[in-house]
Amino acid sequence: MSQQPELSSPQLAVNPVAKPGPALNSAPPSEHLPDQHEPQRIPRWLERAELFLRVLLRMYIGLAICYVPWSKSFWDQNPLFVQFPALGVYASYGVVRGLVSGLGLLNLWIAFNNALRGRDG
Repeated sequence: MSQQPELSSPQLAVNPVAKPGPALNSAPPSEHLPDQHEPQRIPRWLERAELFLRVLLRMYIGLAICYVPWSKSFWDQNPLFVQFPALGVYASYGVVRGLVSGLGLLNLWIAFNNALRGRDG
């Protein structure tokens, strides 16, 4: 069994005459409780940077989802649709392509709405 050194040392009083205990000039005990501190506020610039990145990501995803159903290289030659031909038949319908593009447009609308209002969504 290996011996581990103790990382903490016992608390020693600075003045040997002074006894540990409540001081006469100390503040009320409610100010010394570690559980009752103010919550930290997130800086405004960090909130704005996070909102900007979220809007940028949603716009990118929305544009990609709008474009993919109408692209031959991504949609028509998809390995998933080649492996499952029945799924490829349904994916080739204009209604399915329109629904997927509609999801992209919805994502773009959410991104623009968040950008204009400046809040989470």
